[in-house]
Amino acid sequence: MTTSPLPRPPRQTSMPVPVRPANSVRRTSSVDVFWPTNDRNDRLFIGNARDLVTLADGRPGEVLAEAHMEAKLDAQKVIHAIQAQPSPENLGKLVGQRAGGHLRRALQELTPELLETGHPLYLPLDDLSGSALVSSVGWAAWDPDRAEHEHGNMSEKEIGKALAGRVDVCWGLKEGNSGTQTDGLTMAAVADADAGDVRNPADPIGWHDFPDMEGAGFRRARWIDVTRDEAAGMLRIDTGFQDSAKTADGGRVAVHEYSLTATADLDSLTMRELAASPHILPFLECPGAVANAQRMVGARLDDFREAVLAQLRGTAGCTHLNDAMRALAEVPKLARSI
Repeated sequence: MTTSPLPRPPRQTSMPVPVRPANSVRRTSSVDVFWPTNDRNDRLFIGNARDLVTLADGRPGEVLAEAHMEAKLDAQKVIHAIQAQPSPENLGKLVGQRAGGHLRRALQELTPELLETGHPLYLPLDDLSGSALVSSVGWAAWDPDRAEHEHGNMSEKEIGKALAGRVDVCWGLKEGNSGTQTDGLTMAAVADADAGDVRNPADPIGWHDFPDMEGAGFRRARWIDVTRDEAAGMLRIDTGFQDSAKTADGGRVAVHEYSLTATADLDSLTMRELAASPHILPFLECPGAVANAQRMVGARLDDFREAVLAQLRGTAGCTHLNDAMRALAEVPKLARSI
């Protein structure tokens, strides 16, 4: 008896990001991760973000705000040093915190001024947790032979511990899914998609500049485009993100990529419509999380950071899609600039 092969997860990039629409504001954000000492212990996180207004008269755009962040984390994801421009008063109190869900709570408590003003610095700080979790693929993509060798030398106990830590973390890693099996630990199983380039050659200033360093590197890149449709009484939103890693031959391989389109009521800021498109995902079950994103229709945009976590926690959602939707809390403040 023969069985049909399981379908592959989506592995086709949608890049580059579309050209900025007229009468819009775009927030771009990125976190680049490097290993300056050429080992896996200490990582350097460089975050950048920018808000750019695009007018209808063909002018190139006006920069409204910019932000820069650098942080050093160890192998356990503990922050050992952090600096930013602008520098919130309590930023130094993040030293000693571990990048994860608790870090996001600490950010809300220690840097409330960034949330209140909608400053672009908040997004790369918030993305420290997700980037710390996923950035290990940067090393594996740069030196896949070494990564495969290390995986082959793992003991059964080590493999079991690694897999057990994944179970029921999200929709794609429900118990019994492919990502909770031994093959799900290998780089070849989760990342073979060309990441392309998020930068659109037809829109050369559509992104802020990205840093680069020798050796392995990981990047989480986000964009949010917002336009006001006064006639329809709505905000139109085009957004998405990509997790990618450098390869030794000069290319990039992607492990996560989503795009979202949405509309929200201009006055009440409630979500009217939301469509999420998975372009690159690691495991074949991952796209099933998209349907649950409809639970967010009817929620207020400025409540999205908490509402997404409440509605789509654990196996009800995808960790990376949740991050893309949580970032929509930035939209009301962006919309005020146009």
